[in-house]
Amino acid sequence: MKRRPLNPAAMLAGLLVLAGCDTASPDRDPLGEPFPEVLGRDLDDREISLPGDRAGAPWIAMIGYVQAAQFDIDRWMLGMLQVEAEVPVVEIPAVGGWFPATFLQETIDDGMRAGIPRESWDGVITLYGDDARRVRDLTGTGHPRNARVLLLDREGTIRWFWDEGYSPARLLELVETARDLGTE
Repeated sequence: MKRRPLNPAAMLAGLLVLAGCDTASPDRDPLGEPFPEVLGRDLDDREISLPGDRAGAPWIAMIGYVQAAQFDIDRWMLGMLQVEAEVPVVEIPAVGGWFPATFLQETIDDGMRAGIPRESWDGVITLYGDDARRVRDLTGTGHPRNARVLLLDREGTIRWFWDEGYSPARLLELVETARDLGTE
């Protein structure tokens, strides 16, 4: 039997897939915990410290671990607009894996810029590497297509959490909790 020559492109593709994979972490409810100190970049390419740069007022983090979570995030965002929520919202793509963090940041960020209007770029803060891992460990990565929606208080403590997909009832609960935090 004649051996087939190795296909370098197939080998590289396989290596990239394996190197880019991030281990799953069990889902967990981080309610009452502080949001981890992380550094990311918004789509305007400014370095942002979270929760530090958002301290002083309540804010909502909508975290996605895979591109498919954008559908869930978009539903939450549309709902926030419909109920005229007044709390700031930050989208946080937390990109796991060594390979994307090392080699694909520019490609991933450029892809997001191509699909997001410039007026919204300052509200999208991407995390890579250890910063992404800290957030992924905070909530877990089971059901990665679901957004992780967190309401943080002025100090960066998580006061509300949901990871089971968009729910109009939970949206109203979130907005009411955010209003209560704003008056504290």
